[in-house]
Amino acid sequence: MKYILVVGDGMADYPVPELGNMTPLQAAYKPNMDSIAAKGRSGLIKTVPDELTPGSDVAICSVLGYDPKLYCTGRGPLEAPSRGIKLGDNDAAYRCNLITEKNGVIVDYSAGHITTDESSKLIAAVKEAFEKPNEIEFFSGLDYRHFLILRNFPNPELVQCTPPHDAIGVDVAEVLPKAKSAKAEKTARLLRDLINGSRDILRSHPVNIAREKTGKRPGNLIWPWGGGKKPSMPTFKEKYGVKAAVISAVDLVKGIGTYAGMEIINVPGATGLYNTNYEGKADAALKALEDNDLVFVHVEAPDEAGHVKDYALKVKTIEDLDKRLLGRILDGLNEPYAIAISPDHPTPIRIGTHSRDPVPFAIKSPFLKPDGVKKFDEFSARNGAFGLVEHDYLISLLISSSKR
Repeated sequence: MKYILVVGDGMADYPVPELGNMTPLQAAYKPNMDSIAAKGRSGLIKTVPDELTPGSDVAICSVLGYDPKLYCTGRGPLEAPSRGIKLGDNDAAYRCNLITEKNGVIVDYSAGHITTDESSKLIAAVKEAFEKPNEIEFFSGLDYRHFLILRNFPNPELVQCTPPHDAIGVDVAEVLPKAKSAKAEKTARLLRDLINGSRDILRSHPVNIAREKTGKRPGNLIWPWGGGKKPSMPTFKEKYGVKAAVISAVDLVKGIGTYAGMEIINVPGATGLYNTNYEGKADAALKALEDNDLVFVHVEAPDEAGHVKDYALKVKTIEDLDKRLLGRILDGLNEPYAIAISPDHPTPIRIGTHSRDPVPFAIKSPFLKPDGVKKFDEFSARNGAFGLVEHDYLISLLISSSKR
């Protein structure tokens, strides 16, 4: 038996007035997702515990069966392994976005989805200005997503750092890092100094001058967030007894997969954006199943569309995922399999950020009798045989679906 888990990041939503009060999942033409629902069983699953922030780190850990209350130490440490960054026990790792500030206000968490080539030059300038070996280190990542590592800076959990995608339209001064305890004030002050200091380094950089001349948003401020220490996680094989691989363009997902001992498969042209290589991911998934029992395919595009509040684009990303990736995988499978489709969390168009609402899921397996649900969406899933799942993980349900 082979297992396939396909996650459309942020794919769930609320009804959108411009879509006739349908959600993007309801409005999209997605025959393959609907087929999985019609031939399998559906439900709603709670991926974000009430006491945690609805970030992708929490939701992805939950989907994969790793209790986020134990293993979600921060976006930074979860993403760092995907870039080969080694962390010591007392190191604090932060995601470090390049963002756009205008008149003291955060206007874009991604600097207009700046390219990796452009942003790497900007981070290099910041690195040259502020890096101190064995104390402050910067590492380039993908597009606007980079890393700040503070060596031997304990207690990162005691510093409040606001994710930039949750602060669009907010004054920078209102959301600068703050210490939750006096013993973390040194770290919070350093982060504030790095943010404010980056302004002078970046605003006159040739990359940003060129971007502004062509009407593009500059990456004129760094924004560290998601700080934490490295987690200690059991491997996926130890937990479930199956060998697994992960396919994603997102450092967070690949980092979690690295800690979990999963094979990390990089696909050329996988961008984490709307122009990602759907077909390449599908082909890589089929190839990965030759040597693995399970493959986890993650697509970031719907989440990005939700963050920019573009309902038409979100519908398109769902349709592309369905036709170009999911359909291609289903057409290429030639042995018994169980497959699950789900978002990790909602990213509603109305609010432009993540919410903690339960998300729909559907599982098709030779050993599951269909429950009569015909469509895959937030409302149809309410009538599924699984009901509302609050104390189990999607990956556990998928693997257990193969048992008679």
